[in-house]
Amino acid sequence: MAQLDVQQKLEILADAAKYDASCASSGTTKRNSADGKGLGSTEGMGICHAYAPDGRCISLLKILLTNSCIFDCHYCINRKSSNVRRARFTAQEVVNLTIAFYRRNYIEGLFLSSGIIKSSNYTMEQLVEVARSLREDHNFRGYIHLKTIPDADPELVHQAGLYADRVSINVELPTVGGLKRLAPEKSEARIEGAMGEMRTAIDDTADARTRYKSAPRFAPAEQSTQMIVGADAATDGDIVTKASTLYDRFGLRRVYYSAFSPIPDASSVLPLQRPPLMREHRLYQSDWLMRFYGFQPGEVVAATDTATGMLPLDIDPKLAWALKFREHFPVDVNRASREMLWRVPGLGTKAVKSILAARRWRRLRLDDVARLTVSIARIRPFIIAEDWRPVVLADQAELKPLVAPRPARQQLELFGA
Repeated sequence: MAQLDVQQKLEILADAAKYDASCASSGTTKRNSADGKGLGSTEGMGICHAYAPDGRCISLLKILLTNSCIFDCHYCINRKSSNVRRARFTAQEVVNLTIAFYRRNYIEGLFLSSGIIKSSNYTMEQLVEVARSLREDHNFRGYIHLKTIPDADPELVHQAGLYADRVSINVELPTVGGLKRLAPEKSEARIEGAMGEMRTAIDDTADARTRYKSAPRFAPAEQSTQMIVGADAATDGDIVTKASTLYDRFGLRRVYYSAFSPIPDASSVLPLQRPPLMREHRLYQSDWLMRFYGFQPGEVVAATDTATGMLPLDIDPKLAWALKFREHFPVDVNRASREMLWRVPGLGTKAVKSILAARRWRRLRLDDVARLTVSIARIRPFIIAEDWRPVVLADQAELKPLVAPRPARQQLELFGA
């Protein structure tokens, strides 16, 4: 490998990190250096593209320690057999870059992942050393997210949780068959075993902190994972079911989805085209339904196409479910439970909260609901109000043309068929 300066390494390894989607910085504890002690904070505005739940943009230096790897996963551009330019940071170089970028107000935190070099333990040691040096040598109080390696010694993974705000272990693919076919050197049992150990450590530390104030913090933003969408034959139903299982078993903070992107010199077992980006978006919407709208995994799966197992791309999963199970509608906004109001297409959690508060004092009319939503026309077939009952609409055989959003106009291909 030719000798590269830090600037050249940064160019290569920042670009190589773009395929990892799981870098949101929400959920950690609030820390800052307003008292004149330490360096950095987990709060404030930034310039990067990771967003907290309240909409704040969080700036993260998102890089790989190295894009060299001893594994040969078919879908990965950094796999052993890939013909890409390689680079590798030392732990100290990553520390220096993080501090330098922070002092210039470019970033508020670090997202650090890596290919596997020499061994899983050696790589994990380097990742932990970066976090340790930032915390102990530089008193860095900003956000740190470490991508851990399932095959590494559990004690090293535990150390990562002591220094990082969030740790993540990628499951990569939603099915055992897909993992064996495209990443034969990885094991679902080892990946989920590492997730289970991390969950136990998070719970044990949280319990200790309720009894002892001096107990150390451990991954306060908990753990997340990522699944690649479209690299194998897994359906949206498979992916939703897998995500639900991970949430239930390991209490994950987030499951991220990353649409497969064709790579140079790709293996013949990979698809030739990437899946529609809208598929990734629909999976995030289905994830939102399970996490915040009270939908059960089976309900989301029921919204998929019976033949293909895929969510529709032209409408969102909640509308797809409502059109498929019209027997649950219309819903009376003055009497229905919170859970049923959540299932009305076009009503978000804030709108439902406002409806529940307002109807304690008076009966709601259609105009009252209209003030809480973007398009009352798309909601009318699914609700009953004081002055509204969708008699004609409810009896209409095909509702989709009335409630589905109009497709966006697309520019024609210059050399299209």
